[in-house]
Amino acid sequence: MNLAAETNENLAHISNVLIYSAMAVYTLAFLAHIAEWVFGSRSAVGRTAAAITAAPAASAPAEVTVRAAQGGGTAVLERPKIVTRSAAGTRDVPDGPGAAGGTEQGDLYGRIAVGLTVLAFLMHAGAVLTRALSVQRAPWGNMYEFSTTFAMVAVGVYLTLLALKKNVRWLGLPLVTTVLLDLGLAVSVLYTASAQLVPALHSYWLWIHVSCAIVSGASLYLGAVATLLYLFRDRHEEKLAKGGEPGRFASVLERLPAAGSLDKFAYRINATVFPLWTFTIIAGAIWAEAAWGRYWGWDPKEVWSFITWVAYAAYLHARATAGWKGRKAAYLALLAFACYLFNYYGVNMLISGKHSYANVP
Repeated sequence: MNLAAETNENLAHISNVLIYSAMAVYTLAFLAHIAEWVFGSRSAVGRTAAAITAAPAASAPAEVTVRAAQGGGTAVLERPKIVTRSAAGTRDVPDGPGAAGGTEQGDLYGRIAVGLTVLAFLMHAGAVLTRALSVQRAPWGNMYEFSTTFAMVAVGVYLTLLALKKNVRWLGLPLVTTVLLDLGLAVSVLYTASAQLVPALHSYWLWIHVSCAIVSGASLYLGAVATLLYLFRDRHEEKLAKGGEPGRFASVLERLPAAGSLDKFAYRINATVFPLWTFTIIAGAIWAEAAWGRYWGWDPKEVWSFITWVAYAAYLHARATAGWKGRKAAYLALLAFACYLFNYYGVNMLISGKHSYANVP
């Protein structure tokens, strides 16, 4: 065995160790996020109902009260509390206080969770990098490598939004949970030893096409989580607006952003990423022409990529159509992401085609 091969094996081993180490730290972050939600304030239940009842009519302009400052100083404007209109345009509801519920103890656990997520992300990124160095190529040549990189990018997008001061810490618990599930599946079912690629994948388009697919999917995943939470929060708000009693999970739902905020967040992510997903399909077609001599051959992967594109296009069109906002559009967005998941797992593992590079044992 030559030195180069031994060095590559060592790097592959380091990559595996870093993946397992990242999973351990992600588990600690998961527990910290659980503590953040558990120790957050539960006293907010019923605040949404009061906000819905007291909300001004949609057509009524917000009032600004002017009061005189003490001592004859400059008058002070008392601005109304900012609220977010729901997708259906029927109610205005303030955002919840967040996972920590506004308490110091909950916020402390939340900060610990974010810190642990950052540490796990650095280990995770190190694992992806050493995997790439072990074979001197892009680290997404099979389902194991794609899954680990996908999870890393999803966490990276989340941490980037946090760094930009966006109110997304409520994403932490579902994100870390699914990242652990993804990595668990990767190391147990999808694991593939570090090795070189089949000849068809030896192309610079591997860096372009697959990286775009990973970034698109990781971002669309965050949009799907926000969409799912929107459906729960919207039903909760509707129930309270009709005079119903808070449900079993009201203390959790009250701390989420308002349904309108969740809906807007999901829409902005999906709308922003859609052009990148479009480019992903175009780049794949160009690569297919270089590798197989045709741009499009109705291969199962190509078909489901196109189906996913059509589903997201339909969702974006629905959002621009008056009769397809709110829950209807949300269901369509979840269906579109389900198409993406099937395009990855279902097509790779269940259907044979020219894109059958899953290398699942």
